[in-house]
Amino acid sequence: MTKIRTCALIMCAAIVVSQGLSTHGQTTPAYDQPYRPQVHFSPHEHWTNDPNGLVYFQGEYHLFFQYNPFGDQWGYMSWGHAVSPDLLHWHELPVAIPEKDGEMVFTGSVVVDRQNSSGFCAPGRECLVAVYTGDSATPQGHRETQNIAYSLDNGRTWTRYERNPVLELQLADFRDPSVSWNETAHRWIMAVSLPKEHKVRFYSSPNLKDWTQLSDFGPAGETAGDWECPDLLRIPADTGSGSLWALKVGLNPGAPQGGSGEQYFLGSFDGRSFTASTDSGAHGWTNYGKDDYCAISFNGLPKGQKPVLIGWMNNWQYASALPTSPWRGQMSLPRRLSFVKDKAGLALKQEPITAALRGKSFSITGSSSNLPRDEDLRGPYELELHFRHPAQPVFGIRLYSDEEHWTEIGFDTEKKLFYIDRTKSGETVGKGFPVRTEAPLVSSRPYDVRLIVDGSSIEAYAQNGTINMTDLIYPVSQQNTVRFFPEDMKSTNVSGELWELKSIWEQQAR
Repeated sequence: MTKIRTCALIMCAAIVVSQGLSTHGQTTPAYDQPYRPQVHFSPHEHWTNDPNGLVYFQGEYHLFFQYNPFGDQWGYMSWGHAVSPDLLHWHELPVAIPEKDGEMVFTGSVVVDRQNSSGFCAPGRECLVAVYTGDSATPQGHRETQNIAYSLDNGRTWTRYERNPVLELQLADFRDPSVSWNETAHRWIMAVSLPKEHKVRFYSSPNLKDWTQLSDFGPAGETAGDWECPDLLRIPADTGSGSLWALKVGLNPGAPQGGSGEQYFLGSFDGRSFTASTDSGAHGWTNYGKDDYCAISFNGLPKGQKPVLIGWMNNWQYASALPTSPWRGQMSLPRRLSFVKDKAGLALKQEPITAALRGKSFSITGSSSNLPRDEDLRGPYELELHFRHPAQPVFGIRLYSDEEHWTEIGFDTEKKLFYIDRTKSGETVGKGFPVRTEAPLVSSRPYDVRLIVDGSSIEAYAQNGTINMTDLIYPVSQQNTVRFFPEDMKSTNVSGELWELKSIWEQQAR
């Protein structure tokens, strides 16, 4: 949760958001505005940023998120709330944990307290406990503290712990707790950020109320900006054999593509401290695009499921200027995590969850003649391509919204780069927006890419999912023409498939 404080916060103490504040009216809202994402979650109205408290509980996936119930700019930060049966079709609920008495509710976690270690649950029942950063002004200066709240009705209503905060260091910058149950240590583990020190600090607790400091990780990797939104999780090998620990850390500003970004470290965690691996590839970026920040993983997933990550599809360089209404901000697709270990080294692998949305499909060759007609190809859609034995050093596809506006997705084998170029994609939002984002290619990995194209975004997963690149775009129309380049690309060198994707809002009314 990047800290942005404006004069609007003076009014925060005078406004109390009542528990259960609705995010929209009684009628079913429309989700058909220009640029409205159709396969990515966005609130019906108002501002959103970081995802919070991702948890699976009693058949529902819960998405909490940073939310301003009063407008489309950052402020009055509260936890918005949506639930889903399948990680795709989201139903927005009233505000879960509102800003109160001038204390804003910043980023954090929700855990399933299965053994009632906190004492908050009803006898013989498990319940949800949120651990979040409270941000407020005090007579001693600005403070960020760690706080808890609990819910006895599947996350619909929340009660703040009367003895908050549960962890306080008298610091202005101390935020974004990532909390999970450690089976080996038989205790709760918290990873929380010391942003200015470029450290992640680990704590343990038997009951979510009393915390003991364990160790620090960092500074390490990139330190050009604040460290935020840490997430500690165990991820399996893509082969299904073995696992590693991953520590993901947000960086803002200072990411290689400019503004906000997130790095990861692969290594080990012994219940007290995290140690990064020295293997090649153990340090990388979760996303090489401009627009994926503060991604976190789900707690409480059924055993055997790969971890699932969701991020905020935006960048603090221009987040307040996005040309959308009545909402501002959206989430990435959920993606399953594993790691690859091959002759190039280690890499985080991400696989977007889209299968349930796929509709009509079209096979792909080097000729675009078998694609839908221009007037029929409209977002959202998914495109999977496999390039073999490329004769040209630079190749890929362009997505045209008209003859003067396109987004280029390509491989440059001479410079060893995968890239998305949105400099001609359409509306320019602000400084830092018209860019080409790049990721390093590994020659021993395949030249393949999955693209998910929505109303205002492209998510790309290249080289067997080891490159993830997410970029917002604001095209001049929703019509798409897909063209390969160079024009003389041999049809035998490319194959794939295109799927039309169904809107997630079809099930909004219920």
